Amino acid sequence: MQFSPDSPCFFINPVYRPMSGQPRPVIDPATLEVAGAIAAVTEAEIDTALTAAAKAQKLWKALDAKTRAKHLHGVANAIEAADFTRCAELMVREMGKPYPEAIGEIANCSAVFRYYAEMARDEAGKIAGTTQTGSFQYARYEPHGLSVHIMPYNFPVLLMCWTVAASLAAGNACIIKPAEATTLSTLDYMAVFRSLPEGLVSCLPGGAETGKTLVESDRTHAVAFTGSVAAGRRVAVACAERMKPCVIEAGGSDPLVVSAHAPLEVAAAGSVTAAFHLSGQVCTSAERFFVVDSVHDRFVELFAEKTRALRIGNGMDETEIGPLVSEAARAKVMRLVDDAVAHGAKAVTGGRIPPQHNVGWFYEPTILTGVTPGMAICREECFGPVAAVCRVSDFDEAIRLANDSPFGLGASIFTTDLAEAMEASERLEAGMVWVNNPLIDNDALPFGGWKASGIGRELGRQGLDAFRRTKMVIIDHKPVVQDWWYPYPDEWFRKTGGRKHV
Repeated sequence: MQFSPDSPCFFINPVYRPMSGQPRPVIDPATLEVAGAIAAVTEAEIDTALTAAAKAQKLWKALDAKTRAKHLHGVANAIEAADFTRCAELMVREMGKPYPEAIGEIANCSAVFRYYAEMARDEAGKIAGTTQTGSFQYARYEPHGLSVHIMPYNFPVLLMCWTVAASLAAGNACIIKPAEATTLSTLDYMAVFRSLPEGLVSCLPGGAETGKTLVESDRTHAVAFTGSVAAGRRVAVACAERMKPCVIEAGGSDPLVVSAHAPLEVAAAGSVTAAFHLSGQVCTSAERFFVVDSVHDRFVELFAEKTRALRIGNGMDETEIGPLVSEAARAKVMRLVDDAVAHGAKAVTGGRIPPQHNVGWFYEPTILTGVTPGMAICREECFGPVAAVCRVSDFDEAIRLANDSPFGLGASIFTTDLAEAMEASERLEAGMVWVNNPLIDNDALPFGGWKASGIGRELGRQGLDAFRRTKMVIIDHKPVVQDWWYPYPDEWFRKTGGRKHV
């Protein structure tokens, strides 16, 4: 069948298949109109995908590295040649992302497939210095088997490609469980995998129960998860109980420090994107701002000025701030903002539903001042368009408060002082630190968090290692009887003062 957003389906490469589950409507968060229909896969449909994946993986892992790389370059070619207009429009209608961001995300994933195609060719094992003459000793890397990829709604295609590219390069088959909120765009994107062997990649729509079934199955062997801390913990526990490796990216409440030596115009402009990109629904969004007293007022003035210039509206229009993904997401943001205001914070901008957008799950980009570290908005992940600004006395207090959090995904600082930049990179308790340029990533560098923000890493060499296991190999090419083998020579006992028992 051909993919249609109105006809629920699942994907087992290279074909879309109709679903037998009960369909339910997909609601556009900007208009509250129906954007399509989805359903959850049944146990029989999951079994079909797992059977196809296991068969495909046996052949895939047997391919030489050059041939596997050629296949992955083929996926990259398909991405670069495709027209993603429909896919991007579906993403906008499913979760509200502005169209330029949607088309940019889904059209720019080819590089990660090319990176891992060549990384896997170059990094296939390690020869060690031998511990014994005449022995060849090395480690080889092998795939786990079938990997499960449980995806979030904010970057459903990009983050999926990060882990799927690495897993395929390592020699695994991949089962993708898309976020319910972005199932349609994820399914539409699956066409780029059609050049791969039959059954190697599948996309199985569904909710938490579908993810649970895939994680707990003894037919899957590794898991990549991106989502909430609570769900990430459940996945990690389920994997631990089965000795199944996993990569967990569980979000955070990232700090952003504005030092006394910050370039304030740059800091204000960068903070707008750091806080409000994708309406704050980015795992590495800056949520907690620690601004040194001497520059606090001027920074807030510039930050607010630039924030007020942002356009709110439907992602298909000329806008920077689209709706939040759901009513529940907006209700959480409103609760945290209202709580902060009740405890003494002030909304310099925003703090309300925009009056001109009373349909849909919109919320104005909000800057709160007078925030204190004990407020709920500094202890929870907000995941919305809110910047909570705390005034601090100096650089040291900023770093201390930035680290006073259960999360540790990313952290940013704006400064022109080299010593501060270097100290921040060393002292901030986060998996990623950005100096004067927040939210940047690199296919060749590890992405992930500390503390409650997750375990394991995506991207880079570590991202590839997450989907393969090592095997130590010892080869003696000239077999000889070793002097340390049983039985021990009599002189050994005499040398050690022991005696041989008869």
